[in-house]
Amino acid sequence: MANYKEEKYENGSENYAEPHNGDVAEGLVADNADNLQRRLGNRQIQLIAIGGSIGTALFVSIGGGLARGGPGSLFIAYTIYSCFLGLINNCMAEMAVLQPVSGGFVRMAGYWVDDAFGFMAGWNFFLYEALLIPFEITALNLVLSFWRDDIPVAAVCAACIVLYAALNILAVKAYGEAEFWLSGGKVILIFMLFLFTFVTMVGGNPQGDAYGFRYWSNPGAFAEFRTTGALGRFEGFLAALWSASFTVVGPEYIAMVAAEAKRPRVYIKNAFKTVYWRFGIFFILGSLCVGIVVPYSDPVLVGIIAGTEEGGGTAAASPYVIAMRNLGVSVFPHIVNALLVTSIFSAGNTYTYCATRTLYGLALEGRAPRVLRKCTKNGVPIFCFAVVICFPFLSFLQVSSNSAIVLTWLVNLITAGGVIDYIVMGVTYICFYRACKAQGIDRNSFPYTGWFQPWSAYIGTAWMTIVVFCYGYSAFKPWSVDSFFSYYTMVLLAPLTFTFWKVFKKTRFVRPREADLVWERPIVDAYESSFLTPPVGFWTEMLQIVGIGRKHKDRRTSTSSF
Repeated sequence: MANYKEEKYENGSENYAEPHNGDVAEGLVADNADNLQRRLGNRQIQLIAIGGSIGTALFVSIGGGLARGGPGSLFIAYTIYSCFLGLINNCMAEMAVLQPVSGGFVRMAGYWVDDAFGFMAGWNFFLYEALLIPFEITALNLVLSFWRDDIPVAAVCAACIVLYAALNILAVKAYGEAEFWLSGGKVILIFMLFLFTFVTMVGGNPQGDAYGFRYWSNPGAFAEFRTTGALGRFEGFLAALWSASFTVVGPEYIAMVAAEAKRPRVYIKNAFKTVYWRFGIFFILGSLCVGIVVPYSDPVLVGIIAGTEEGGGTAAASPYVIAMRNLGVSVFPHIVNALLVTSIFSAGNTYTYCATRTLYGLALEGRAPRVLRKCTKNGVPIFCFAVVICFPFLSFLQVSSNSAIVLTWLVNLITAGGVIDYIVMGVTYICFYRACKAQGIDRNSFPYTGWFQPWSAYIGTAWMTIVVFCYGYSAFKPWSVDSFFSYYTMVLLAPLTFTFWKVFKKTRFVRPREADLVWERPIVDAYESSFLTPPVGFWTEMLQIVGIGRKHKDRRTSTSSF
């Protein structure tokens, strides 16, 4: 059996390598520097990454960007934002493959920038993920109204909370398997919508109308928003850009599962590399399709966005479902809406997982109460989960308010938190890069080396900073206190939490020569080198599910020493 020891670091955090009995391949031997267990396979990681990045926003909330900016602005905005987020993904990939630690970029920010910076990043990401859970439940109620308007809102909220609890309180392998199938439904759904767009635009619809790009010329490609003329069209583009900043996500979810991934040097690296394809296929192509199938002036779409009685109470929450009804398609909307329900539920499940692991990472570093480090024998941070499961109860706000209004409020509150996460990743990478230079470390020796560095980090961080400060500009003219705080609460909270921890703990910025670039790398290297079998490809695992090919089982050496 392995020799295990408890290590205490200078910052007061403790990392454990708990001994277990049984098959190493199932994560029952210490393969991490804490109580989490590496049980997520290649296919599960890839689908979890998709599950986190494809949520309600791509199918429902994207209609807001279309209604305000028009199809041309929407497509350009999603393309531009995806490219800049690709620069941040490039930074995160190099760090996460080298150090696949629990807490992801949150703990990296504390190790390589400043402990106070890590404190700010952790609580920002935790609140961002936790608030996304009631957002998804609210959207679920809106989509369910497609079938009936009298479905009890409170019952749906309660059912979601119970199901999220059941799936997340089990071992991570059970969560990964559930999310694999739920995320698979999302992929099927989006390709069905792409196919629907192509077939109907060339005339394959009950009306025989080959409408093509008609809506790009009538009512037009660029909508006016808030004002008229060129300025109004520019503000419409900005509205589409803010929609993209909420919808286009990805690298943070891969970073968060890295600590529970089998063979992270291979599987996590592959997951990060496929992010660029996801941006192009799901977000850029998705924004193009939405602008093709429905005009930005559609009265039902406009009514839903405005939250009026006419549109807010309608069943057709998704722009795609609106388009199907306009074309007289009868059965397909029911299939799409059913898949929408599973997709939205899947996203909420992922956010519950990520919020729990973020809080656990904060506890490991002493930035949250020590009691939150407690894990079950299956590797679930049980007390962290108990805190997270309180947030979905915010979805009961819908009981006394319109779902569309609550949805808009949550989107405004959450968006800034997501963009701040990307700023944190960029700043952390800049400090990481400087530390490598100062310590004479050749980055080409790393398992994965990001391209175009450090300019990728500088450009990506600068872009995200501009977005986070400008996206709530509409609150200033005319001045609205309510709008200001809904847009900028997370922006105001970030410097407050940073200053509080810096003063309370008297932290200092990490000097490049003092940055700990070794950290948990020896543990991960030892874990990776213990495998006797080669890594399994994604498609190989997929074929094994349907019984094609020989069942693979990871084999590792029976002992290891850290």
